[in-house]
Amino acid sequence: MTEDTLPKLLKKKAEKYGDRKIAMRVKDRGIWQSFTWRAYYEKVKFFSLGLLSLGMQRGDKVSILGENKPEIFWAELGVQSIGGTMVGIFTDCTPPEVKFYVTDSDSTFVIAHDQEQVDKLLQIKEDLPLVKRVIYWDPKGLWSYDDPILISFKEMLDLGVQYEKEHPGLFEETLENGKGEEIALICYTSGTTGLPKGAMISHKGLVAIAKAWRDVDRWSDQDRYVSFIPPGWIAEQAVGVAGQLVSGMEVHFPEEPETVHENIREIGPTILFFAPRLWENINRMIQAKITDTTPLRRSIYYLLLPLGYRTAQHRSLRKQGGWILKTLYWIAHMVLFRPLKDRVGLSRIRCAYTAGSAVSPDILNYFQAIGVNIKQLYGGSEQGLVTIHLDGQIKYETCGPPMPGVEVRLSPEGEILVRGENIFSGYYKNPEATREKIREGWYYTGDFGYIDEDRHLVVIDRMEDLKALKGGRKFSPQFAEIRLRFCPYIKDALVIGGEDKDYVTAIINIDLDNVGRWAEAHRIPYTTFTDLSQKPEVIDLIKRDIQRINKFLPEWSRIRKFVNLHKEFDADEAELTRTRKLRRAFVETRYSDLIAALYGQQREYHVEASVTYRDGRKGLIRTSIQINPVEETP
Repeated sequence: MTEDTLPKLLKKKAEKYGDRKIAMRVKDRGIWQSFTWRAYYEKVKFFSLGLLSLGMQRGDKVSILGENKPEIFWAELGVQSIGGTMVGIFTDCTPPEVKFYVTDSDSTFVIAHDQEQVDKLLQIKEDLPLVKRVIYWDPKGLWSYDDPILISFKEMLDLGVQYEKEHPGLFEETLENGKGEEIALICYTSGTTGLPKGAMISHKGLVAIAKAWRDVDRWSDQDRYVSFIPPGWIAEQAVGVAGQLVSGMEVHFPEEPETVHENIREIGPTILFFAPRLWENINRMIQAKITDTTPLRRSIYYLLLPLGYRTAQHRSLRKQGGWILKTLYWIAHMVLFRPLKDRVGLSRIRCAYTAGSAVSPDILNYFQAIGVNIKQLYGGSEQGLVTIHLDGQIKYETCGPPMPGVEVRLSPEGEILVRGENIFSGYYKNPEATREKIREGWYYTGDFGYIDEDRHLVVIDRMEDLKALKGGRKFSPQFAEIRLRFCPYIKDALVIGGEDKDYVTAIINIDLDNVGRWAEAHRIPYTTFTDLSQKPEVIDLIKRDIQRINKFLPEWSRIRKFVNLHKEFDADEAELTRTRKLRRAFVETRYSDLIAALYGQQREYHVEASVTYRDGRKGLIRTSIQINPVEETP
């Protein structure tokens, strides 16, 4: 049997390892629970048969809405084993968003984590005529629910056991009839420029991505991976699901999203994938703690950190440092870097990854300096994994060279084009959009970039996001934004310009935790996020960071004015996508009056804005925002 589907790979691993090797662990009520490869296979088998007993057909779509837990993996492989397609939905989606994904994908079943997710589905149940059952796995709070559409995960497994007795051998036969060309999953795009589209990924494409990645970074059954990024994102599918099935690595699941860093310290993973925002958060946390520590420890940190940067530079250039540098770095490692990595759970990392949006080269350089082998990738739901940094060939401003079997070229306008077997199979129910993006076998990414002399791909920005100022000179807002987010006191930034603008401005989101600690250390009282953001001392703090960043920007693209926004950008208000990418066009429209004020003569802007809370309630904020010029520093 050729292992061209995910379930076939699972069957092969279960036959190879049986009960001799752990496949996954999850922390539940403070205790780590383990599941062998045989147990993994059996959970998938009986869940699959349970679906068949409820009338699921080959080709049906099943939406999954939950946090990273073994049940998501069991359910996904169970769906795919009988020819179904998994549709991932982010857990923080509102009921209208859930309705869109379930109805647009024509899902016939929905698998939900807990009471919170079940309540969303019951709220929109009448608008989901195709959905036969909602299957949940965490019964807490659901004991008194008696809606006939609900069924527990345990009941599904019991149904499967009974169905196996009535139809022996049916599961194995159905699994082996699967074909690599069948659609394994539908991953919805971020929707930064419109409604999300369902990108269809075949088993063959997903297996190709995982095998190429395994070979490049030598994944093995000795590796440990922490499943944390949302399963609806292609990255988790490529590493946590398909990557495990091709390599045999152990997958670990945190107890709660709030305990991720604590659980990572316990697990000691060798492979880790974080979105850029999480790496930025860790970096800001480290920098803030260094600022708050004792003068002696702070002095040691700033004395030894340059040794890390020097060693990282030698590694990236594939140079051998002299024995003096090696000795000094060993001392720095023992005194500073090892305990620092241990504090944030990165002490055993062999390969760490980031992708999904641009990340500052400073972030990559920093983590390489403290001994974390972090690599930037370029890819997406539609194009799969395109490029990756290779060991000893890490150039911080690039995304690395193309993966084996992947071709990359540029259009005359500088748009990045990709071709290979990892390309998606088209957009679900949207052939027009598919024809627009795939032409003559090439996928048009919509990203602007170039290829350097070492075949490394440099991604600059989205084609539509490149801006031209009044004089005609172009600049990339993202280029400045990712460098601003490297600052410990800046959580997010929107850099603004345009053909009718003479200069560049910025809207800043302060990092409440780090700025709050800084304010307390400097005895600056504050009450709310809004109050803290407009403190004169905080404005000066942010201004100094912008002045520092300006030194690395071309003169015409330097930030001349900025505001500290009175609130954080929020996915529930459609300012961010569910993968935490900024919806630039929407935000610029929403804050058009504030942007006009940035280009006017006033020094203060009065805002009255509605806010949407997590429970759907609306609120109103009235405040004044200071408009701050940024002077050049000598």
